Amino acid sequence: MKSLIEQTLLDNYEKYYRIAYSYMKNEHDALDVVQESAYKAMKQWKKVKQEQYIETWIYKIVVNTALNVLKKQQKHSSYEESLITEPSYEENFEQHDDLISLLATLEEKDRTVIILRFFEDLKIEQIASIIGENSNTTKSRLYRAIRKLRLNADITSCSL
Repeated sequence: MKSLIEQTLLDNYEKYYRIAYSYMKNEHDALDVVQESAYKAMKQWKKVKQEQYIETWIYKIVVNTALNVLKKQQKHSSYEESLITEPSYEENFEQHDDLISLLATLEEKDRTVIILRFFEDLKIEQIASIIGENSNTTKSRLYRAIRKLRLNADITSCSL
């Protein structure tokens, strides 16, 4: 099983990097997330009971690792900003001019569902397993997130 996990990591490295990059938005942090995720997967390989779930299990590790790193960065940057400067209210009115900016407007789980479904082409059942929800809840979350993206895109195009 350990060698199968290792092979899956090697075969799907680019997919895991894309997911990490979609969260981290820079190469260095995305590479760190993938490396940390690979380390966690190899360290916890005994937790996988069935071969067919290896890829989904690794996706879950990558997403959770990226979210954890983002939370740490936000705590750190919030603390630094409170010491150095006051928050800029102009940032709230910036226009969203690309999909990444639109995705950033979604809640974490909604963004994860969109990324895994449309960028990684995973099935609803796999996504549900990764985020720890049942398939129907995940499907509802997907459709709700799509509506939010469309609404935000329409608002952005009207303001141009």
